[in-house]
Amino acid sequence: MNQPSAALPAGAVSPDGARIGFFERWLSLWVLLCIVTGTLLGHLLPGSFAALGGMQLAQVNLPVAVLIWLMIIPMLLKIDFGALGGVRRQWKGIGVTLFVNWAVKPFSMALLGWIFIRHLFAGQLPAAQLDSYIAGLILLAAAPCTAMVFVWSNLCRGEPAFTLSQVALNDAIMVVAFAPIVALLLGISSITVPWNTLLLSVLLYIVVPVTLSMLLRRQLLAHGGEARLQKLLQRLGPVSLGALLATLVLLFGFQGRQILAQPAIIALLAVPILIQVYFNAGLAYWLNRRFGVPHCVAGPSALIGASNFFELAVATAVGLFGVHSGAALATVVGVLIEVPVMLSVVAIVMRSRAWYERGAARHRSRA
Repeated sequence: MNQPSAALPAGAVSPDGARIGFFERWLSLWVLLCIVTGTLLGHLLPGSFAALGGMQLAQVNLPVAVLIWLMIIPMLLKIDFGALGGVRRQWKGIGVTLFVNWAVKPFSMALLGWIFIRHLFAGQLPAAQLDSYIAGLILLAAAPCTAMVFVWSNLCRGEPAFTLSQVALNDAIMVVAFAPIVALLLGISSITVPWNTLLLSVLLYIVVPVTLSMLLRRQLLAHGGEARLQKLLQRLGPVSLGALLATLVLLFGFQGRQILAQPAIIALLAVPILIQVYFNAGLAYWLNRRFGVPHCVAGPSALIGASNFFELAVATAVGLFGVHSGAALATVVGVLIEVPVMLSVVAIVMRSRAWYERGAARHRSRA
């Protein structure tokens, strides 16, 4: 059985049937290079990144906003919201993923933040930034991943129809659930909720991109069919990836001096994020096994349950608390560990397939 590595398989294909390109195949390498480049540039050119950080409108950082639109709209174009009709076919896997994404992950992260940031690590972190760190962790866990889900699903040989339905459903829920969940958890954590900026972030980074992508997809299919849509997606693929990499350079540039000056803080912030990823992936995987869900559904279910919509988290943290805040740093730490940690989850899912299928078959026979 082939094991996932830092690079995607040479012959890999995405869930929509398109061959994964050179950049996607070596994604973790590009991410690492961008992290190093951004960190060094931020340290060497602090004035330039301060100027970029100051380019704001209504507390929204304009360079980050533009890059995130360029990054996620091509990804959203791949999503057929008509696929929501297929939810019934894999309702057990869908139900498990929804439970983990919306009822467990945000609240478990808030709990982990309270345990580690407010208590266990409080003496080793700047006291003035404790609330901000917790806010960043909450933002990181409050929305499930969209852009990278198809890559993770492909790596664990997931069922494309399930992945598509799950992402479409999560995006629909995110429009109405993200802001209330974030506000609730920030309020419980005694952190002031800037409602205007929070709602503006939801509008800019969820509602508008989802609406634009739906309208554009419908227009393309009506005037040119699937062939025209796929042609545009091929052209936009490098744009989306380039925006992702540029966003990473920019974000790590904003935080470059802090990262180099406070490596211990980065390590401490990574602890609750790591626990949250493995806990949620394990919970989703175990629940799917208990319900007798096929492995091709359980794999992407576990990965969707574990991964975070870090683009939205970073953008919202920057808007709510500023580019140099502890919240922004916490979300950037999430970006830092996202690819290698998710690749390790993929490896666990693939190596445990025989164990999973024995248990799932046993539970199906009892049903």
